[in-house]
Amino acid sequence: MKQLSQKTLSKNKIYTIEITGLTHEGQGVGKLDGFVVFVNGTLIGEIVDIKIIKQTKSYAVGSVVRIQKSSDKRIEPFCPAFDKCGGCSIQHMSYDAQLEFKTDNVRQNLRRIGGLDNVQVNNTIGMEHPFQYRNKVQYPVGTCGSDVVVGFYEKGSHNIVESKECNIQPPESNEIRDIVRDFFKTNGITIYNEKTGKGFLRHVMVRKGFKTNELMVVLVVNGKKVPKADQLVKLLCDRYENIKSIMVNVNTRNTNIILGDKNTCIYGQGYISDYIGKYKFNISPLSFFQVNPVQTEVLYNKALEYAGLTGNETVFDLYCGIGTISLFLSEKAKKVIGVEVVPDAIADAKRNAQLNGIENVEFLVGEAETVIPKLYEEGARADVVVVDPPRKGCEESLLKTLVDMQPQRIVYVSCNPSTLARDVKFLHENGFEVKHVQPVDMFPWSGHVESVVLIERK
Repeated sequence: MKQLSQKTLSKNKIYTIEITGLTHEGQGVGKLDGFVVFVNGTLIGEIVDIKIIKQTKSYAVGSVVRIQKSSDKRIEPFCPAFDKCGGCSIQHMSYDAQLEFKTDNVRQNLRRIGGLDNVQVNNTIGMEHPFQYRNKVQYPVGTCGSDVVVGFYEKGSHNIVESKECNIQPPESNEIRDIVRDFFKTNGITIYNEKTGKGFLRHVMVRKGFKTNELMVVLVVNGKKVPKADQLVKLLCDRYENIKSIMVNVNTRNTNIILGDKNTCIYGQGYISDYIGKYKFNISPLSFFQVNPVQTEVLYNKALEYAGLTGNETVFDLYCGIGTISLFLSEKAKKVIGVEVVPDAIADAKRNAQLNGIENVEFLVGEAETVIPKLYEEGARADVVVVDPPRKGCEESLLKTLVDMQPQRIVYVSCNPSTLARDVKFLHENGFEVKHVQPVDMFPWSGHVESVVLIERK
């Protein structure tokens, strides 16, 4: 049979394909005579008719025309914007199947990239109620003709998709979004245009304290002063008495980074509060705070368990953010030293330690790959190291220092199975051994998965 190539795949022709795998984001994968094709919204074992919408020399992308054979793991998506919105990419997969998919994703990365064939990966810890779980939402704002649109970005683009309700956000977020949209439209206040860099309102952010029920509204603007701000404040506060903070975040840069550096409080205070476990945190507009508070407590308790603290240990908490994990560790550690590159986060971390009356923590500003080698040269040592890096993982220079330091345990908290596997491989090859891997579902209905890994010195 003649092998298909880029030239023989036609965008006008219907092809039938069997889905044999899923990418780490949950996108279906199949082959047409050996040519790899990616198809959104499909599941393993399904046979679908597709049209080719994109092709390169090495792969093609298809869209579903008809499902001939459906998987028993398929469910009806609950969101009417599912096929357009770039958010919840696996809404068509049953929740139990999602947890299995995420466990397998972590396992396959550890095998393929980490070279670890015999590591036991525990079943992903899911949620009892995987809805309305996010404590923060950032809505981009744009225009469609003369209308103001506020929603989420379409898959692979910056076109804004509107949906009446987003069921992974608390109901307040949806209504606050509508109040702000209608206010700006009614008062003729301009909307930011990414292409021209002109216009005023860029994003609307809503944060909620799940245990305190406190709300924060942040208007991200290309300017300084919000026209008729008093009227908007009254509209919002009349509707929600639990709004504790309304902030204006100034971002005048021509960039796709959402938040600027300057914040002005136009109502209430500059922060809201929430709890993780027994610890209270003040959260400002720029604070990094895990968006799923229910699963965050699960994640941090597992990290604390894996740390195996007895009260005599010095612990390094690297990429510590506003000190959330540090405070959890402080209860059972002799001393915790947190390191974070963002100065505002370290300022928040120090305030949060003081807020909770914790005195055995110290926070340092700087890149972990710079601060830790310097501390090590000066004679500092950690019995246990906790790392919670961004998606790019740890720098090799940091890992080399940890190998030289020889802590008893390293607890690796990861949001990216592939960089986790890469870093674990380095540690495994340099005297450490993976003992436990526990995935946690922080983002139901999406392909993302967090993991906590216990790594011990051999």
